[in-house]
Amino acid sequence: MKQSKLQTILFSAAGVGLVFIAIVGANLLFSPVRTRVDMTAEKLHTLSSGTKAILARVDAPIQVRLYMSQGKDTMPAVLKTYAQSVEDLLAEFKAQSRGNLEIKKFDPEPDSEAEDSAKLDGVEPQLLRNGEQVYLGVAIEYAPQKATLPFLSPDREKLLEYDLARALSQVLATNKPVIGVMSPLQVFGQPMNPMMMQMGRQQGSEPWVFINELKQDFEVQQVGMDVDSIDEKIKVLIVMHPKDITDKAQFALDQFVLRGGKLIGLLDALCLSDNQKPNPMGFNLGGGSSLPKLLKAWGLEFDTTKVVADLNYMKQLGGRDGRPQLVPSFLFMTPVGINKDDAVTAQSDDLWIPFAGAFTGKPVDGLKEDVLLKTTEKSQLVDGVTAQLNGQKIVDEFKASGTNYTLALRLTGKFKTAFPDGKPGETNAPAGGYLKESKGDGVVYLFGDTDFLYDPYCVEVNQMLRIATPRNGNLNLIQNLVEQAGGDANLIGARGRASLRRPFTVVQKMETEARMRYQAKIEGLDKKLTDLQSKLSEMQVKKEGNVSKVILSPEQQAALKQFSEEQTRTKKELRVERRNLNQDVNALESRLKWLNIAAMPVLVTVAGIGLAVARRKKVAAK
Repeated sequence: MKQSKLQTILFSAAGVGLVFIAIVGANLLFSPVRTRVDMTAEKLHTLSSGTKAILARVDAPIQVRLYMSQGKDTMPAVLKTYAQSVEDLLAEFKAQSRGNLEIKKFDPEPDSEAEDSAKLDGVEPQLLRNGEQVYLGVAIEYAPQKATLPFLSPDREKLLEYDLARALSQVLATNKPVIGVMSPLQVFGQPMNPMMMQMGRQQGSEPWVFINELKQDFEVQQVGMDVDSIDEKIKVLIVMHPKDITDKAQFALDQFVLRGGKLIGLLDALCLSDNQKPNPMGFNLGGGSSLPKLLKAWGLEFDTTKVVADLNYMKQLGGRDGRPQLVPSFLFMTPVGINKDDAVTAQSDDLWIPFAGAFTGKPVDGLKEDVLLKTTEKSQLVDGVTAQLNGQKIVDEFKASGTNYTLALRLTGKFKTAFPDGKPGETNAPAGGYLKESKGDGVVYLFGDTDFLYDPYCVEVNQMLRIATPRNGNLNLIQNLVEQAGGDANLIGARGRASLRRPFTVVQKMETEARMRYQAKIEGLDKKLTDLQSKLSEMQVKKEGNVSKVILSPEQQAALKQFSEEQTRTKKELRVERRNLNQDVNALESRLKWLNIAAMPVLVTVAGIGLAVARRKKVAAK
């Protein structure tokens, strides 16, 4: 027995030793091989088809210089882990390029040749809290073109593939397409006024982030609001919030479309970013913007006094008094209202559209309409001012229209001029001096909102590093659109990963249904309260000289007391119903949160118990 026990121990020790040797040997043998298994549903860690298409165009050696601080204690753990991800992704780029990407790694230590090279490439060090400087940047060169990513921040981790693919696309491009932007808003920023600086007033402003992003891939040209023609070099023109646009400028846009230019019109029913004349109360009570002559010629209408409210896209936002309030006209769009079959919007899944207007009407013969964004049937057109000042009132009085309002669309086909009599103001214009119809199929994109590109509603900016991180898919949407219209459409797939957020559409639907259950009761109590207030105000008032006296009969006094008591009870019931509604919604969120937390442990436990029972039955059967 002793000998048998000793043999068992020896054999066990030898077995463990052999397994250990096998594992170490396999690790040494396969350590040079980089292999990753992508288990995410959206294949976030697999190169997109767009990136692969860009890499397929690489038919000559391109040098990629990776500058990365490699000292043991120099880089924080988070940055070190991210640097490894950068290396892994560049290795995948190299493999996909059939080896045409030559990756060189540099450690820019102080007073070294690597540091000098980094400075020449425009790669900048970042200062840590402990005073140390770290490098993590990339330069891609395909002489004479060079693109630099000065610092790869973990904040843009979801955009890493896109940033690298875009830099590669830039060095492969022979020239940049010209994009025009026409707007009365300060989208290009505002330079500092020296006189104001001396007086201690800061008036300058940075360009909107989307402008800076477009400049990475295009030559962006500012177009005035009073032009009478569009530069021939411009192939794509973005018109933002064309408030009070003249007929002359609309004629210029008309001729631009007819000659084959691609127009992107961002209209607005309530433009929050138009703060050139701020209201003393802090609200924007200005009018909207449209292209009235052009829309009429195309068969469409856009009401600049009405915005869209949608209970399915509604969330609570922080009010001016610090308390959360419902804002049904600030649309948090989910895939339910996004056209997933269109290349422009296929990668979008989470959009913020504040106080948008809706397009109605039917395109004229010869034009085809493709809806890109739409509301759900639990939507309604409401007054823009009321929507901004009193969102709760809209919720309380909400009446679903049953209509899917169009928020964004594309028109394609043969466009005819909106100015059959020629250029406005020219009575003796020469015949044939303007286009009356497009020769080929034209393209026009129309959006019922401009603010979705305003920085606070689309990005979060790190002021220290000047790095913009997307809050949602808004920035990606406009980039996809411009690239589809005039740039490298292959970048769309790579960028789409950045906005992937998986909104809780089922949860939002359940919340909407909960609110609708209370809606009728709250509406009835509101009406009752209004009637009581009306009856109280109808009490007879008789004026004697300059003094007003309330003259009431005993019956009226009793009625007044009854109305007052009933008014108090109604207000109390209304508060109770609203509190119950909020409790129901909060309880729903809590149940779902705990379900998500507990689901996996419960499943693992059940699976373990099931496995144990099955094993015991198997042993018993033997």
